[in-house]
Amino acid sequence: MKETVLEVRNLVKTFILDGSALNAVDHVSFQVHSGEFLALVGPSGSGKTTLLSMLAALLMPSSGEIFIDGHQLSTMNEAERVKLRRSRIGFTFQSNNLIPYLTARENVEFMLRLNGTLGKVTRLRAEELLARLGLEERLHSLPSQMSGGQQQRVAIARALIHNPAVVLADEPTASLDTERAMQVVQTFAALIHENQRAGIMVTHDLRMCKYVDRVLQMRDGKLVKEYKSRPEIEALAKGERN
Repeated sequence: MKETVLEVRNLVKTFILDGSALNAVDHVSFQVHSGEFLALVGPSGSGKTTLLSMLAALLMPSSGEIFIDGHQLSTMNEAERVKLRRSRIGFTFQSNNLIPYLTARENVEFMLRLNGTLGKVTRLRAEELLARLGLEERLHSLPSQMSGGQQQRVAIARALIHNPAVVLADEPTASLDTERAMQVVQTFAALIHENQRAGIMVTHDLRMCKYVDRVLQMRDGKLVKEYKSRPEIEALAKGERN
């Protein structure tokens, strides 16, 4: 039986807008197991990015619980959450946040420096990971010398380099053409499966769902539907379901 790496229990995030309470995430519960790659889909404003920010320990929930690799986030102080983010969580959002004066390889190695694990073996892993994402010719390029799509792939490599337990990606293919997007998500899925990580990808492009193991659909802050059989996931990716 696969290990539960990420568990969300009755999660709520409430914002006050114009004096009224709005649940951006409304009593959401689910689990993600080791080696499982999950897609989170839904219209804009459905709560996907808010949920992902809470899973990344960047935003605290109003109520409910998040467990990551056995750690209960609500019982941790900020210093402990920072340490957890560095060591057990990999994430990339739509703004890739690359350091402008570091090369592609150095940006990826930055996570290793933060964790004190940068060495000959991990430097080689950084190069191999970038090559696997089609960036072997860009190891020494600065972000300003790369296209938006290349920068996004560097950010994906940075999210994976320190072998996190949980990998989170918010629209990782937003700046990629269809062919490259398919290649990147396929590689992303393969790395999650091979290394037995728990992965969650937020995407508006349902075609990318063909590479995931399960799909959760959100609307108005709630989880409204789950797709978990291969036939229904394939049908969703082909636009045959909504």
